Amino acid sequence: MTAVWRSGGLAVGVSAALLTAGPPDRLTAQDTSAIDRGVRIGIVYRPGVRPGMVVLPVHAPALDSVRAIMSRDLDYSDRFELITLPGGDSIRVTAVPPGARPPAAGGAGRGTGGGGAAAATTLNYPLYQALGADFAVAVTPAPGDSTIVTVHDVAAGGVRREVRARLPALKDPGFRLVVHQLADRVLEAALGVGGTAATRVLFVMEGKVYSIDQDGADQKLVSSSDHQAMSPAWAGDGRRFSYMEFWQGHGRLFIQEVGSGKRAPVATTGQALDFTPAFSPDGKTLAFSRATEEGTDLYTVNFKDGCCLQRLTVGRFYDNLSPTYSPDGQRIAFVSTRAGLPQIYAMAADGTDQQLFAPFDYGATGSSNAPEWSPDGQTVAFHRDVGGTLQVFVLDVRTRAVRQLTSVGRNEDPTWAPDSRHMAFVSDRSGYRQLWIIDVETGRIRPLLQKSGARLPAWSPRLPETASSTP
Repeated sequence: MTAVWRSGGLAVGVSAALLTAGPPDRLTAQDTSAIDRGVRIGIVYRPGVRPGMVVLPVHAPALDSVRAIMSRDLDYSDRFELITLPGGDSIRVTAVPPGARPPAAGGAGRGTGGGGAAAATTLNYPLYQALGADFAVAVTPAPGDSTIVTVHDVAAGGVRREVRARLPALKDPGFRLVVHQLADRVLEAALGVGGTAATRVLFVMEGKVYSIDQDGADQKLVSSSDHQAMSPAWAGDGRRFSYMEFWQGHGRLFIQEVGSGKRAPVATTGQALDFTPAFSPDGKTLAFSRATEEGTDLYTVNFKDGCCLQRLTVGRFYDNLSPTYSPDGQRIAFVSTRAGLPQIYAMAADGTDQQLFAPFDYGATGSSNAPEWSPDGQTVAFHRDVGGTLQVFVLDVRTRAVRQLTSVGRNEDPTWAPDSRHMAFVSDRSGYRQLWIIDVETGRIRPLLQKSGARLPAWSPRLPETASSTP
């Protein structure tokens, strides 16, 4: 059998997947502040006026890395205009008179860790207002190896929130995650929205699964070095992920813990070609594709109890694959070739009520693959063949309207960030295939990984505080 399958919607033959070597790594400088002019089709961008944010200089050398990582995270949130301070002594923290406390911003509650070094100083708020800042962030040391992050509401002239955290050592595997989580707390304090700093992206390169922080740092191998691996997918709690490995000509699914790196095979898999796993939102069920001589179909298994294999589709020599759950767990979008070329369909989570999801023109619209439901439930991203090359599209779940998101180069395998605003995908727009991130509201695009051959990205949910960066 030559089983043709699509891991994350990417159609490949198993033999090709096993034998094709990835292209060599290449590095290139990129302008991460640019708005990609090739990412304008079908999306109405609303650049608006973003609030100004300044991250104050630190006076403790040990905190330089904290400030650098946090500044980059806030910049990559695409919600602020980061302000670069002028040199000289004109920008300085002003001491509060003895016995006084900094004013609190209009009714905003203070966060954990009140007092300490951050509460002993305030800012020259009129000066920062003149520089265009709406918010200022100060990172200061505190007794007991702690760090205090103070979010100043410049417009209100007071402290919005203070957060105290105990930072691991700089070379500790958990250091970066703690700083990313602090950056997300700054964003939540300033604008009341969740961030994506404390997230990671899984991807496949040279037949192995790797992990990388959303800012493009800390890449590491997470799958076995003994077997070819494909189809990474995250659980909704951010503590586990799944992927497929080739074992003796079959595809076996594994679930791996983020913190300990311990992994276990999924019961009932490994006797056929099982691939493209997808976790249900409640964390109990794994949907996946199974390829046999009669076609490819979707199944679910209760991996928590190791039982209850259920078949959702009966292809009869056509393919059903690449499942993705809606955030409420009620529906599954998937790829089916029942109309000829692969297109996006949807069904109830128990396999009933199967219907076309993304409209297409028979004989005119190219194949569609790699669906992923956004965390807010409003859209499904996928890639579609347009004139012989792949482009990323988004489907409005309510109206069923399909819009093209990319137009330059070959773009495929989109995956949503937990804010449903940012998306990672694979593109060769720079001359070779690498991972990119786009803010779908402003069109700003930046490279995530400047190495060739990466594919099949999967963006994590926000990682819990107990998640270690050591697999």
